[in-house]
Amino acid sequence: QVQLVESGGGLVQAGGSLRLSCAASGRTFSFAADAMGWFRQAPGKERDVVATNSRPTGRTYYADAVQGRFTISRDNAKNTVYLQMNSLNPEDTAVYYCAATSQSGTRLYANDYNYWGQGTQVTVSS
Repeated sequence: QVQLVESGGGLVQAGGSLRLSCAASGRTFSFAADAMGWFRQAPGKERDVVATNSRPTGRTYYADAVQGRFTISRDNAKNTVYLQMNSLNPEDTAVYYCAATSQSGTRLYANDYNYWGQGTQVTVSS
């Protein structure tokens, strides 16, 4: 059983920052070998990719809407992936999910990911 647990969401004013964390655990889960992604879903909208960290290259990908404002990073010793979000705006309001996949390469689609966290709400007020 693999578990991903997000934390760090909350309410922030426009222009503010938040850091999301996603802690991974599980007997058969090899965090260092798996690619990780952050997705978000706003009410009435599809779940879209925000940022990914690929394996084995470690290459990162950012959606255009967050490029230059968000940073994905990981600490393999802590089995944790982070999403640093700066210069937040109301359009960033959504439930944010972390996800893991054993597939190599850059994975941008939700269907590519095997494991998901429960999500954490991020609300940005204007």
